[in-house]
Parts: sequence; structure tokens; C-alpha cells
Amino acid sequence: MNVRRLIPFLDDSVSSWALEARLLRWLTLIWLFVGLVTLFSASFAVSSERLNDGMFYFKRQLIWVGVGLILFNIVSNIPLRQITRSSHWFIFLFLILIFLTLVPGLGKTDLGAARRLAIIPIQPSELIKPFLVLQSARLFASWDRLSWAVRLSWLGVFCLVVLGILAQPNLSTASLCGMTVWLVALAAGLPYKQLTGTALTGVGLAVLSISIRTYQRRRIMSFLNPWADRRGDGYQLVQSLLAIGSGGVSGTGFGLSQQKLYYLPIQDTDFIFSVFAEEFGFIGSMTLLIMLALYATMGLIVALKSENIVHRLVAMGMTLLMVGQSLLHIGVTTGALPTTGLPLPLFSYGGNSMIASLLAAGLLVRVARESNEAEVVQLREDDRKTPKRTSRRFFS
Repeated sequence: MNVRRLIPFLDDSVSSWALEARLLRWLTLIWLFVGLVTLFSASFAVSSERLNDGMFYFKRQLIWVGVGLILFNIVSNIPLRQITRSSHWFIFLFLILIFLTLVPGLGKTDLGAARRLAIIPIQPSELIKPFLVLQSARLFASWDRLSWAVRLSWLGVFCLVVLGILAQPNLSTASLCGMTVWLVALAAGLPYKQLTGTALTGVGLAVLSISIRTYQRRRIMSFLNPWADRRGDGYQLVQSLLAIGSGGVSGTGFGLSQQKLYYLPIQDTDFIFSVFAEEFGFIGSMTLLIMLALYATMGLIVALKSENIVHRLVAMGMTLLMVGQSLLHIGVTTGALPTTGLPLPLFSYGGNSMIASLLAAGLLVRVARESNEAEVVQLREDDRKTPKRTSRRFFS
């Protein structure tokens, strides 16, 4: 492989990519740029107070962006067949790491949840998301040809992933992973009886988690009426709503958010959209939603143009990860959904989320490339009397 193709903005092959691939690449870069600008504003005051360096979080994020863009370029230039063939190894690796976070001394507890490893700054529940899509696409694309032993084995692995994340505890990420796998199965056309049973099991696990954890029940109650306890359980949502409402039509202006000044908790990760909405207002928020709609539309077009079912499912799964998680984050910050800890892709601070998001975007671009790149096949001498045709070669 040409080394230049591994370096962002030096890849000389981009001009030859299909239109959908180039558009998705530009949408990703625009999304990333807006996210970095928002993070700079959202984190500056807190970074100055805590670390005496207003640029600390922003500079660290730039490092992860550089790593993520290199991975973005790598997966954009590697045949999807080669990537999917190794996806199961990453599933097993991150599954082991997820359970290692539950071991005392090996897991690092943040805000009551052991989501990271203490030795190295890895959050396996974030990094496993793109590989869940890849492996579930491989599984459900060939569902009818597999034995029940293979089917149940992989369904068991997926359940272990969800249960491991749920035990951290991290209900929001566990729910997202479970819903993503379920929606990929739905797109693959699995029987509704099997899908219904799986969905009921997932809902049952969520209800069980909420019933045995008091703080999750309190979050649900505060979501229904945050103003009833605006200084307690409803504090985060109340401050988020105040930030969004303060933005008005055109916003307070870049860098002029008031709620980020120690009123709005976790303003650089779980509530970063609130800062964006306050500074850029209704117009900025609608512009962001339009961009997400364009991204979702492009992802759907790529999926529909893919004749290979694995490619189609990968495209739909990666689009769900990027756009679906964004809508869930926005729903939480606007009070449409219960308060959870989901980051906004390409906006929120954190290397694991950034790398996972850019990997998902790069895989979607790869599907777009393979779905549109045709190869002319030479016809045999006996077929020359018929018009020449162009056939497509797809990686399986």
C-alpha cells in the first residue's frame, strides 16, 4: 500500500473515489471540524481552572484526532473483506478487556462506573462498537446457511458483550450495543419471531438493571419532572435546558456560553450539545441536524447501492452508530430521553469515542468505494457478437 494513503490530507487517490465516498469523507471532516471548535469552547474554562491550561483538553483531543484520521485512511483503503475476516478477533479481545475492567485494581472507576482500564487509557466498550457491526453483518448475512450451534454461539458472545458493559455499570452503552446488533439483524431480514424474542429479552435486562440500581430509577424519575428536584437529581437536565433555551434563535456567540462556567456538569462530553446550542442557537442546532440528515441519507444510499449483503449491512450499521448515537445524545440533552452518559460522536472529549467514530466513518466510506468501483471484464471470443457488459466485482 502507498504510504501516502495512510496520512490524512495526503491521500492522492481520493479524487478517483466514487461520489458517495468523497461526499461522506467531506461530511465527516466538516463534522469533525465543528466538533473540535465546540470542544475548544466547552472545555477551555474547566481546563483553565483544573489544570491551569485552557488548551489542555483540546490539545489532547488533537492527538486522538490524528490517530483516528490515520485509522480512517487505513480502513478506507483496505478491502472490506480483509477487515471483516478479522473482526471476530477484535470482538474477543475487547470482550476480555471489558471483563477486565470489572476486576478490582484493573478497572478505573469514573463517575461510579468502571469503564476504563487502570493501566492503559482504553475504554473497550467504546472501541468494540464498530466491530460489533462488522461481526453482526457477517453473521446475519449468512444466517440461513449457518447451523444453530454457530448461531447460538455468536448470539451468546453478543449477550456477553452487553452483560459485561451492563455490569460496569453502563446502561446507555449496553443499550446502544444491543440495539445496534438487533437493528442489523432486522435489516438482514431475520424472522420476526426471533427478533421479537430477542427484543423482549433486552427490555427485560434493562428493566432489571433499573430495578436493582437506585440511581438509575432516580434518573428516570428526574427525567419525567426535572424541575421537581432541580438542585438534586434533575440538576444536569435543568442546566442543560437552561443552556439550550439561552441560545435563542442565533445563539450567544462562539465562546460566550454562560452555562459552561461550572453550572453545566460534564459539559465537554455528555452535555456538549448543550454548549453548542447555547452558543449557536436554534439556527446552529438545525444546521447540525440537517448535516446529520445528509449523512444518514448518504449512508442509506450507499447501503441501497450495495449488491453484497454484508456491505449493505455494514453501511447501515455504521450509519446507525454515527447518526443514531448523535440523536440519542441530543435527545438526552434536550430532555426527550432519560439522562445517560452517551458522548456525541466527533464532538465529545475522549480518545476512545473519537477513534471508534472515525473507524465507523472510514468503514462506511470503504463500503461506498467498493459499491461503486466497477471493473470491465473481457468477454470470450464466442460472446463478442453480443454487446459488451460491465460487471461489478464485490468483496465478500
